[in-house]
Amino acid sequence: MASQLTALKHFSKILCLLTLLLILLGALVKSTESGLSVPDWPTTYGKFMFAYPLDKMAGGIKYEHTHRMLASIIGLLTLILTLWLLKLKELPAWIKRLGIAAFVTVTAQGILGGLAVRYFLPVWLAVFHGVLAQTFLLILIFIAYALSQERNQSGRDNSNPRVLRFSLLLLGMIYIQLVIGNFMRHAQAGLAIPDFPTMAGGLIPTFDQAMLNRINAWRFENNMDEVTMGQVVIHFLHRFWALLIFLKLLWLNKIVYKECLNRPMILQSLFWLNMAVFIQITLGAATVLSHKESYTTTLHVTLGAIVLGVSFLMVLRAAPLTWGQFKTIFTKR
Repeated sequence: MASQLTALKHFSKILCLLTLLLILLGALVKSTESGLSVPDWPTTYGKFMFAYPLDKMAGGIKYEHTHRMLASIIGLLTLILTLWLLKLKELPAWIKRLGIAAFVTVTAQGILGGLAVRYFLPVWLAVFHGVLAQTFLLILIFIAYALSQERNQSGRDNSNPRVLRFSLLLLGMIYIQLVIGNFMRHAQAGLAIPDFPTMAGGLIPTFDQAMLNRINAWRFENNMDEVTMGQVVIHFLHRFWALLIFLKLLWLNKIVYKECLNRPMILQSLFWLNMAVFIQITLGAATVLSHKESYTTTLHVTLGAIVLGVSFLMVLRAAPLTWGQFKTIFTKR
């Protein structure tokens, strides 16, 4: 039984990595505008997905079709994970419920992806599809951490309420940022403000017709369609929220290095979170300055998922082991 549990731990971690790869491929599909390269679903040009000839996977088809095949494989692996969790009697019920939640989420994700193609990629459906992918990743991280040796050996006697509160707040802010980023991408607002660190030539946006005219003049010169003020606002919100996340992260650093020097795993999580956010901000600037070069944009989206995952791991490491302890520590003053 111990060997089965060890194998399950490794399996859950591999599934997390494959899901991150799937998010990368999904980002590449959007960055290359390949979402309708395969216009039918669940078939691929009338053929069973895995029977489609490899020599015909050219251009955008290779991105979209590879994304679909990996998504199907991950769906099957998630079913195996769920059944495996349900089979092991020594696991607590809440972990088994997480497995069921993972399978329901990945199934909904696959259906949403198919519907997005069938209805020609409506913005709201494409955004929901992207956000649900990030949610699925969080569920898998939760399962992998719940099964890990680290969690089962940690005492959590010295949990810090302030660190937990700020970590949760930061996690929520990052999740909201990914929702905003998804909406910005699918609303074609990625270059609604085409300069950085300035915005339409100024450090402080005016949101008037003159600002919109300057932006659209630049877009006309670069053979791009005009944008509306709404697109400009959603792009600005993405930048502004990123600044708030950066400031919140600085404050979290101050608290952790003052109060949690005896928690090496929290310090480790914070280190990697700092690194990921710094690189993410750099990639965000590079995305704008490169006029949304496909691979730069894809890395920016993928690293956003990594930032979310690391921030969630920090919450898990800062939290106590049981829900009752969590509620108690969270109400401490």
